[in-house]
Amino acid sequence: MGELFPRGSSASIDDLPETPKTPKPPPSPPLPPTQHQQLSLVQPPQKKKHKPKVFRILRSVFRTFPIITSPACKIPILSGGLSESARGISGSKVTGTLFGYRKGRVSLSVQENPRCLPSLVVELAMQTSVLQKEMSTGMLRIALECEKRSDKDKIRLLDEPLWTMFCNGRKGGYGVKRDASEDDLNVMELLKAVSMGAGVLPGNSVVEGPDGELAYMRAHFERVVGSKDSETLYMISPEGDTGPELSIFFVRV
Repeated sequence: MGELFPRGSSASIDDLPETPKTPKPPPSPPLPPTQHQQLSLVQPPQKKKHKPKVFRILRSVFRTFPIITSPACKIPILSGGLSESARGISGSKVTGTLFGYRKGRVSLSVQENPRCLPSLVVELAMQTSVLQKEMSTGMLRIALECEKRSDKDKIRLLDEPLWTMFCNGRKGGYGVKRDASEDDLNVMELLKAVSMGAGVLPGNSVVEGPDGELAYMRAHFERVVGSKDSETLYMISPEGDTGPELSIFFVRV
């Protein structure tokens, strides 16, 4: 077998032909920006606590008197909703949004105003299609009940994690309080310029398929605090509006 370098040859490894250098790969292009909605919602303002006037206290007490009591749930049912002229008399005004995919559950979001982050998100035991059907009857009462705690374990009413839900007096599963998800915040961001109204938003095709749509209904609500164990949201109807009435009750029993 012949030698790689013949004897007496002065050739060395430096005499071998130079191996061409592999060109450096071009720099990777920058990653595309994420597709998440950029949020501009702000924290709700901190409100100073003022002692309510006697008139407002009496007004709130009279509103808690039952007119019709459903045997299936333990909340007072009031006839009629609040009109535009009743704003600021019986409680504070908040923005409430009911939203959900057509084939999914409805969630309730409560904000100080449309530009603020949600202060409360509750997933309701109700399909979006059922909500639309109930609203078409002209009156919807949603009651969320939970059991009273001992004094040492008591928390804010709206911080309760689990609620038994009644829809127009009929028991219908449970409502669950949760932190606002990224999808929730994206919906609130898209609706930031909407003060009241109803419609649909493009759905998440990965989850709901190409035909998935997210329905929403937004309105101003009057928030009436009856006690530490009772709060109610009454949808405010514009003057002359004969649309559906909606009330949402939070009660510890």
